Amino acid sequence: MGMQPYDLLVIGSGAAGLTLALKTLEAKPGARVAVLAKNALTEGSTMYAQGGIAAVLDATDSTEAHVADTLDAGAGLCNAEVVRTVVERARPAIQWLIGRGVSFDREGGDYHLTREGGHSHRRVIHSADATGRAVQTTLAERIQESGAAILDYHIAVDLIRERLGGGRRGRCVGAYALNRKTGRVDVLPARVVALASGGASRVYLYSTNPDGSTGDGIAMGWRAGCRVANMEFSQFHPTCLYHHQAKSFLISEAVRGEGGRLLRPDGTRFMDEYDRRGELAPRDIVARAIDDVMKRLGCECVYLDISHKPAAFITAHFPNIHATCLQWGIDITRQPIPVVPAAHFTCGGVITDTSGHTDVDNLYAVGEVAFTGLHGANRLASNSLLECLVLGAAAGEDIAARLDDIPPPPPLVPWDETGVTDSDEEVVVAHNWDEIRRFMWDYVGIVRSTKRLERAKHRVRLLLDEIAEYYGSFRVTNDLLELRNIAMVADLIVRSALSRKESRGLHYTIDFPAPDVIAPPQNTILTPKNFSARRAAEAGADDGEPG
Repeated sequence: MGMQPYDLLVIGSGAAGLTLALKTLEAKPGARVAVLAKNALTEGSTMYAQGGIAAVLDATDSTEAHVADTLDAGAGLCNAEVVRTVVERARPAIQWLIGRGVSFDREGGDYHLTREGGHSHRRVIHSADATGRAVQTTLAERIQESGAAILDYHIAVDLIRERLGGGRRGRCVGAYALNRKTGRVDVLPARVVALASGGASRVYLYSTNPDGSTGDGIAMGWRAGCRVANMEFSQFHPTCLYHHQAKSFLISEAVRGEGGRLLRPDGTRFMDEYDRRGELAPRDIVARAIDDVMKRLGCECVYLDISHKPAAFITAHFPNIHATCLQWGIDITRQPIPVVPAAHFTCGGVITDTSGHTDVDNLYAVGEVAFTGLHGANRLASNSLLECLVLGAAAGEDIAARLDDIPPPPPLVPWDETGVTDSDEEVVVAHNWDEIRRFMWDYVGIVRSTKRLERAKHRVRLLLDEIAEYYGSFRVTNDLLELRNIAMVADLIVRSALSRKESRGLHYTIDFPAPDVIAPPQNTILTPKNFSARRAAEAGADDGEPG
């Protein structure tokens, strides 16, 4: 192997991965932990999260209300037991963050709580409009102090499972990772591996996510033999800054929570025509309403206006949004913000329980990469960071309790580059990247049809074959690995969307525009061909779609 195995290898360095790593080390001091970051340690979706963390912190609020709001947003597909578990653990998770040094906004002697779409109460604790940055930078400081190994600028290639003979594979025993500094693929042995690599919103042409959100963990988990669920539910954030020169920039849901109004180009409001909650309807409803207005009027965007509020209030509550918009000549204290929907969050993922266990022994998954049943068919605003903290902590504590009973991995086979060369056709990678993201946006976006989905299915299957041939012939690069993963995730999304013969939550199809009220709501579960017979029997998953 060439190196001592890690006790824990965490693939991903956002809120979920860092929480899991820190909780493991707190419960098991001296454990040999490594955190793999695709880019810099602080880069990733957590860094760009604006709104905050949903938690019952006010005397007028209640656990029952937060549970009810989550279930309502999830459109019948939330696991009520999981929802309650996460909501009940929210306050301790916030207190743990505060204890690690995260500073949240106060108003008077209390923490300031804002309200976002789908919430019946003010319950979103925040650090101005850059909560993710406050969480990410603080946890990064704590993990650097902990003695954990930081493997930055590494992208995981694939998980490694123990070879049992007869073609069978056992527990997860490590991963291969491309060291982007050296260009070499390293083998990283570990007793336990945790996927915390985030979602897949960069499979779409327009997204609020950073470039690295390419579904790496979902694709690796699928290839390793894990089932995935509900991949058809891709959440589009209703309000992304629309500017020809600006890279996708999220305009926080909290702007609407604090009184922001959505307007047509002529200045008239429209949300009350779509939902009684107006601008505070859940994200799926608001995104579809904006999409409908844009298509009906043929306009490039709609507008979000909070300029009727005092300028001091706006700059105090939204300093980051105010400053960024000013860079593009938009003064939000005086004029509305041009906005469009953009892909934002992956509600489906690798199937886990509330301790992060996947279908593969010693492989965990937490955060956006995982499917637990918390989000159902549509995620409630600010439940995402909450999920990272609560379930990241649960997984870390579970790993620490099990480590002594997990034997070290066997000697692992080094990465084999026999017969491969450096690519002389990088244009193929760039072209396929662009094609996937464009047809996913056009055919598998906010509003879908069976005809469009069939077109997408045909194109992605051809591309998967092309990419597999390319992958087998040339040395891997960051772009090639991400392309391989988004193509696989695109296929999972399309297959899941085609199998749902109804509209529910984030999945809206013109061929089945209403939810199925006859059959009970069901999760869409896809099962790979290499899913073990034992696991299939335990999960009762023999009716799943083969990979």
